[in-house]
Order: sequence, then structure tokens, then C-alpha cells
Amino acid sequence: MSADDAVSDPAVRQNAAQLATGDRTDTLLQTDDLVKQFGGFTAADSVDFAVEEGELRCLIGPNGAGKSTLLKLVTGALEPTDGRIYYDGTDITDLAPHERVARGISMKFQVPSVYSDLSVRENVRLPVQRFATGDERARRIEAAIDAAGLAGYEDVPASALSHGQQQQLEIGMAAALDPDLLLLDEPVAGLSVEERDGIAERITRLSEEAGIAFVVIEHDTDFVGRIADEVTVLHQGEVFREGPIEAIESDPAVQRIYLGGEGDGAA
Repeated sequence: MSADDAVSDPAVRQNAAQLATGDRTDTLLQTDDLVKQFGGFTAADSVDFAVEEGELRCLIGPNGAGKSTLLKLVTGALEPTDGRIYYDGTDITDLAPHERVARGISMKFQVPSVYSDLSVRENVRLPVQRFATGDERARRIEAAIDAAGLAGYEDVPASALSHGQQQQLEIGMAAALDPDLLLLDEPVAGLSVEERDGIAERITRLSEEAGIAFVVIEHDTDFVGRIADEVTVLHQGEVFREGPIEAIESDPAVQRIYLGGEGDGAA
């Protein structure tokens, strides 16, 4: 079989997915030479990015580094120009977003998208009702409300919650789908120190107790230091550095491009 045949053969892609993220490895998510171009602009440039089962990984980098683009490629909100995405033993590159959700990938975007006129319980019920009924639905709803730190607020309209509580509610809604991987885009942007502490506690609790792997985009390095097992730095659409937050913060090159705020104008 030629190299071109191997690339186009679904069975070969499946074998590659199993090798990268199958039962014999702890890797849950792996991107392989992932590229996303918008016209002549490259937002993701040959990205090889991996997340282990149960890992809590943060994505940092200057504005326009390609962080949100990478998460949207993983969820299927964007289609890659080139490269593959492997998840839990399967090549998911061509799967629709709802199929990825069914396989265990969930995402919370930067701006809360809760329904302000609905109660906390009713908001949580919306994602759950597509996947569970009866006692299982009720269990998931109550567990999600508890995980969001909103026990006692079940009948409170979302509009009456603080911004931080709305962020917690949406994390609970995403977690209610029982994902293996939860992607968060700047979950503490605009929050107070107390609210940030609450979000950090919710994320680490879900990681430790539910075994959920997280990828969290965040600019606040103090928050990153509180939650991250590992940190990936993106710059100009490429993986620039990876490692623990202490090594990342002390890296002179990272300080120049991230802490110094050098951007590239990308999404």
C-alpha cells in the first residue's frame, strides 16, 4: 500500500487512532499534525497535542495564539485543513459535533450560555434530557447541581445568579453529560478572586472525583498554577512549550511571547 493509500484508508486511520489513544495507552486525546487555515492565514500550524486520561491540562499563550481554534477543532465546531484528531481509540476527525459529545467530549465556551428565565434545575435538565430518562436523569441533574456548588439554588432563576455562579452552572451543565474530556474556554474571565477560587475548586473536584480530563484555556497564571497538572503554551498556532507551570513561568522565551504580551492577531 502506498503512503497516499494509507492516508485515505479508514482502517489505517483507525489503527493509527488505536495506537495513539487506544486501550494500550493512557492517552485520551491526540492531534496529529493538525492544521487550520483561514484563507492565507494559518491559525493552527501542524499541532501535535495530547491529553492523558484524567489529566488537568491548561492552554496558555498570547492573544491570537490559536488556543480557541484548537478547542473548536477538537469539538468539531471547525473542520481542519489537514491532520487528524484521535480520541479514545477512534479517529474522530470527520465526526459531527454531536457525535463527539456522544463519545464523551463536552465544552464550555467563554461567555455563559445559560437560559436566564429558567431555573438552575431547568438549565441542567436541558443537556441531560437528550441522554437520560427517569431516575438516571434525576441523578445526573442533582449531581451536576452539586458539582457546580449550587445546591440550594435549584429553583432560582439563572438571571438571579452572579456571573461567577452562572459560570459554575454552565460547568455543571457540561459535566452533567458525564464526559471523559471537558474543554473550558477562559472560565474565570472577569470573576472576583473568591469566584475564581470557587471555579478552581469545582474543576479540581470534578477531575479528582469524576475522573474527567480537562483542557482549560486561561490567561490567569495564578489560576493555572492552582489547577494544572501540565501546561501547553501556544504561539502563532504552534506548540511552543509544554511542562509544569513553574518551568513555564521561568522560561525566558515564554516570558517574552506570553508574559510580555506578544500577539499574532489570530483567533
